Amino acid sequence: LQRHNAKRSGVPNKVLLLAGCAACVGGTFQYGYNISVINAPTKYVQDFVNQTWFERYNSVISESGLTLIWSTIVSIFTIGGLIGVTVGGTLSVKMGRKGTLLTNNIFALTGSLMMGFSYTTRSFELLIVGRLLIGINSGIGLCVQPLYLGEIAPTALRGAMGMGTSIFITAGILLGQVVGLREVLGREEYWPILLSTTCIPALLQLVMLPWFPESPRYLFIDRGEEEASKKALRQLHGRAWNQEWEDILKEKDNLEGFCAKKPWELLKDRSLRWQLLTIVLLNSAQQLNGINAIYFYASYLFEESGIPAEKIPYVTIGTGACECITALTCGILIEFLGRRVLIMGGYTLMSIFCVLFTLALTFQTASPVVPYISMVCVFAFILSFGLGPGGVTNILTTELFTQTARPAAYVIAGSVNWLNFFFIGLVFPFVVIGLQQYCFLVFLVICSLMATYIFFIIPETKNKTFMEIQNEF
Repeated sequence: LQRHNAKRSGVPNKVLLLAGCAACVGGTFQYGYNISVINAPTKYVQDFVNQTWFERYNSVISESGLTLIWSTIVSIFTIGGLIGVTVGGTLSVKMGRKGTLLTNNIFALTGSLMMGFSYTTRSFELLIVGRLLIGINSGIGLCVQPLYLGEIAPTALRGAMGMGTSIFITAGILLGQVVGLREVLGREEYWPILLSTTCIPALLQLVMLPWFPESPRYLFIDRGEEEASKKALRQLHGRAWNQEWEDILKEKDNLEGFCAKKPWELLKDRSLRWQLLTIVLLNSAQQLNGINAIYFYASYLFEESGIPAEKIPYVTIGTGACECITALTCGILIEFLGRRVLIMGGYTLMSIFCVLFTLALTFQTASPVVPYISMVCVFAFILSFGLGPGGVTNILTTELFTQTARPAAYVIAGSVNWLNFFFIGLVFPFVVIGLQQYCFLVFLVICSLMATYIFFIIPETKNKTFMEIQNEF
């Protein structure tokens, strides 16, 4: 019967699909967009800081001072993300998943206005505060949006729906690269408009998401609103809502008397230690597996391959498109191959390409063909990341926990992710200087160890209820 229902639910209900898109467009899309959109106006923003400093103090800012202000504008985003993820879990319990996502747009709109008016007010401080607010928005979105997607999806489509997180992150990165081109908003006079375009996804979500229901699991298990939960299920799942309602009832009975856990309570719970260790390792590896290094080396490799400097931004868009396509492919394959095969296979392939990439960089000058082999390795590494680790990590964070533990799990997983994001941004340039191309041997070790851990520890979660997954652990 369960297999029959899974097949019957093979195509998402139209309302379910639109609800997912409405959640994602103002959620993880913002994270991807704001990571990439800041790259294009680097020189123009630095010139603006120079001019503003001279106007204020009648002296030229020092090179180290300029570097400090610029690095603060870029990196304050990760501090905001860490703040956002620590409050996201609590907000999702108090205001609901949908309510938190809608309220979260206040940070995006305020941050967008501050960055947009920074030029006219001659205040680079507004850029710093704006980036901090956008970081908070992204942190809350990365924490709460996967919760919402995982809880509104039927068991048979949970993986495919959960891939919305990864698909919209990569779509955000790609669109940020495209909008930053000179032909669009990449000119000096347009940079304040470019940075303020982050308000558009926020406004779209405020228009779209109110039409869709709150998470049925949240309504019934957390708030005890049975009729509202059933109504939401009917709206999201159509005629096939009964099976999901039975699963929610079983989970509610099992969690009777339990309240939503706080992160520190989850850390003390010995019954969930393997699930917790798993998400900590997966979220750490997602930042430390070498994907940032690949993007760092991409421009250098494109130059070495003879691509003119002015054409490199267009080729770089290829890397964003590559990751976006693999996220979509992963969304299609995940319910056929399962989570375990994709994430383990992704880390295994990344390990192989770490070796090949190290060899190609070592013998870069041996032949004119070698730089092109390096470029192939760049795209192959990105494909491997997008096919497994990039998308499946968030889905597993949803699936390894039941309703009362899930928000706290996302706070811990998100905090680990943002801290590692900050760490890799701080330490990585020194690693490259110290080890040069051999830095990929460090990433080889990380990818290999993760593939081994997944093989021995993580069970397959495809087509299993949250209670069945917990019982396996």
